[in-house]
Amino acid sequence: CVLRGRLVGFVEPGEWCWMTEQQAYEVLEEYPDFELRRYPDHLVAETEVGGPFELAGNLAFPRLARYIGGHNRSSRKLAMTAPVVQEQDPRSRRYVVGFVMPADVSAEDLPDPLDSTVHPRRVPAETAAALRFSGRWSRSSFEKRTEQLLAALDRAGLDVVGAPRFARFDPPWTPWFLRRNEVVVPVAPGPGRPRKRGA
Repeated sequence: CVLRGRLVGFVEPGEWCWMTEQQAYEVLEEYPDFELRRYPDHLVAETEVGGPFELAGNLAFPRLARYIGGHNRSSRKLAMTAPVVQEQDPRSRRYVVGFVMPADVSAEDLPDPLDSTVHPRRVPAETAAALRFSGRWSRSSFEKRTEQLLAALDRAGLDVVGAPRFARFDPPWTPWFLRRNEVVVPVAPGPGRPRKRGA
């Protein structure tokens, strides 16, 4: 689907056009390897799953899709947004996968899930660094890009204050070389430490 000359959704053959709202953020500064962004506070619906990195999204998607499709206590349908975010819980080592809720949905309007494994949550505003890349949704690719981003943050003198998360913007049938993926790492707001020499 194209809206005002910009691709904002996708079409499944024989199905419908899925207009996809993207999570809002402000670009604070552009670095050679990443963007420094400010994310406003927002709502997510999350679920925790086991299994390997590559399958976490597939396991979580049906639960979250049912929730936004009306399987909630209000029988309310919510729009799909991008990206789908995935992060590993440091204690359980399981993966938490989340859908970002539409920006026009307030905490008071967010329906309660019928599925006890789905949990709505408010995420506070944060400053974060994002490295964009294309390619397959593999653990090795995520870890490689995470190492690249962490090294760039160290060179830039920015302090990491949270775990890296994987953000994917496209449906699974998008060719791997056209996919938009990101590694996003929360960092301390402010000017940061002095940059290393030669950076």
